[in-house]
Amino acid sequence: MSDTLIFRQRKFLTPILCDGKYYKYGSRDESPRKDERSEMQKKSLITTRYDHLNLYFQTQQDFRRKRLIGSRRLSPAIGGVLAAFAIMAMLASGARAASTTNVIYSFAGDADGEYTDTDLVIDSAGNLYGTSVLGGNFGGGTVFQLTPSGDSWIHTVLYSFSGGADGGEPYKGVTLDTEGNLYGTAVTGGAGSCEGGCGVAYKLTNSGGAWTQTVIHSFTGGDDGSGPGAGLTIDKRGNIYGMAPTGGANGLGVIYQLHPDQSGNWTLKVIHTFTGGTDGATGSAGRMLLRGGHLYGAATAGGANGKGTAFELTPTPSGEWDFKTIYSFKGQPDAGSPYGGLTFDAAGNLYGTTYYDGAHNLGAVYELAPRPTGEWKERVLYSFKGGTDGANSISNLVFDAAGNLYGTTSEGGLGSGTIFELTPGPTGKWTESVAHRFEGPPDGAFAYNGMVGDGAGNFYGATVHGGSDDEGAIYKFTP
Repeated sequence: MSDTLIFRQRKFLTPILCDGKYYKYGSRDESPRKDERSEMQKKSLITTRYDHLNLYFQTQQDFRRKRLIGSRRLSPAIGGVLAAFAIMAMLASGARAASTTNVIYSFAGDADGEYTDTDLVIDSAGNLYGTSVLGGNFGGGTVFQLTPSGDSWIHTVLYSFSGGADGGEPYKGVTLDTEGNLYGTAVTGGAGSCEGGCGVAYKLTNSGGAWTQTVIHSFTGGDDGSGPGAGLTIDKRGNIYGMAPTGGANGLGVIYQLHPDQSGNWTLKVIHTFTGGTDGATGSAGRMLLRGGHLYGAATAGGANGKGTAFELTPTPSGEWDFKTIYSFKGQPDAGSPYGGLTFDAAGNLYGTTYYDGAHNLGAVYELAPRPTGEWKERVLYSFKGGTDGANSISNLVFDAAGNLYGTTSEGGLGSGTIFELTPGPTGKWTESVAHRFEGPPDGAFAYNGMVGDGAGNFYGATVHGGSDDEGAIYKFTP
């Protein structure tokens, strides 16, 4: 295996080790793509980042498998398998109440954007905002807006990243503040010692419909971390919180705060440095939650059992933060390796998904319930079975008005992932059903993110492939 190997399926997973070198997140899929991508972009896909080795072989297997699924050139044998999956899916869903899933926008690649590994946010007017990892005027990715217009949606690129000082490859979308400004991160570009740059945190300021991008922090790859790819959280004072999965004093990532002053300058403070011990390692791609002044999130690896953690950060009067591990995942048959974010219910319970483990080692949905003693009790609500059921979730979860949970899987279904529903029963048992199986172009394909609701019972999400041009899609799901 060559030292210059570029893995062929791009996904926000942790870096992987190959021939003594660490490779950041992987590369694009093997299907024919635009030849005009520059050598700089290709090189930026290979960096020396830290990896937790216990996921290496499984990640390699995932990448090899998706080289087939992600390709536009399907063999007759694969086509036959997908046809069989389709028949099974129709039989399995025959008794299910109808739901609808429609692609509302297909990315065209190039300046339009491509590879939409993004969470979405929605404003009070119903506009959707997100990011594309690649494409735009310079190939370094975009921030986009989708505006409803009758039965259609208008797509506008708000900003195109150059991959230079302004950042490049923005994963996981943006966060909206009360004034309509957007905040996000990009895993490359900026400054620092990392090949291709150590990434940036940025702000897009909306002034009468004109958008201006400002880098509010360039990561150095030192104590402040590197490769920030998680969504950002904003408190009432305008402070921003996020995670970098790599770098930091121990090379295992950090949790940071960005504080604005009255002059518009920002100061970064590391509020926790992961050690790889009981606190965990490599913060997940999911946006942290802010509740009652406390921050809640997940780390993909580390913990008492090496399967990741859920954690709580509590502010102290001195301005520091106390870190507490509220659960260490145990691995199969328990959940393990949480790549997505957390969701609170009205009672204060937390819900999330894991990419691996569960009863079948294909991922799980879990609940964390607080105890009067201050401890948290975890239980697995559902273990994915693979096949038409779905597998390997990277999703956050969302509730509907009836208390049902919805999320996505990155694999399974017809081969391109699913939307699933979990319905609570009177005895506390949850029942899973598949609401939609992504079919690939012109439908979406490979859902690496969860969904956001509009308050009217509809949910919106993104897929990294699919759509009419197989460059990514935004869909609307109505249960």
